[in-house]
Amino acid sequence: MGYTILTPALNVFEQMALDETLANALLSVPLLRFYRWTEGPAVTFGYSQFYDFVRRQTAPEAGPLCRRPTGGGMVFHGQDLTFSLVFKSPLAGPKEIYRALHAHIENALAQTATLYSLRQGEVPAAAYAPVQGGQASGCFANPVQDDLLMNGRKILGGAIRRFGQTVLYQGSLQCANARSNPLFRRAVAQGVAAWLKADFTPRPVAQDLLARARQLAVQRYETTAWNEKL
Repeated sequence: MGYTILTPALNVFEQMALDETLANALLSVPLLRFYRWTEGPAVTFGYSQFYDFVRRQTAPEAGPLCRRPTGGGMVFHGQDLTFSLVFKSPLAGPKEIYRALHAHIENALAQTATLYSLRQGEVPAAAYAPVQGGQASGCFANPVQDDLLMNGRKILGGAIRRFGQTVLYQGSLQCANARSNPLFRRAVAQGVAAWLKADFTPRPVAQDLLARARQLAVQRYETTAWNEKL
């Protein structure tokens, strides 16, 4: 059993804060969440990336910049289907999780009429580095091993962080109509459910968790101390 967490529209700082809040909530069931965004684009960048370089690589119209609690490279959020998954996994490593989760999502996406030439990325991990010589690269500029590709272009990437035995995965599906076409959301949900062998029930976010997340957004994710710490 798991829950698909439903939320009001949130800005980029609240999205990051809510993911961290859910990861620290010590719930015993997996939580899948598809982001509902406030109007306008935004950019997230990996926990270990350098802010100054990220800022130089993004135009003002790209929207506000926010450092993620997870790693990876820059992600431009405009029309992507953005989602997160929180689940218990005391033993599995990030590479194992990444490979298995993406394989199940790939299988589900391949069943849709819109993605028929999908395959997992077959590139060495060394071919992608979120930080190179103090500079940040875009998450979708180059595929990392076990990303999902369509016609040679990366369309699904994600990043992972552990909170004790709890894993937070943040993912972005970037292809035409990813956010507006319900087939993509359904396929991601089916892939997650198949991998975790759990049925997911929709559930509104608890108001106390949402309040804590909004407070965390103000206290951390909106601050210069957090976003410009590197």
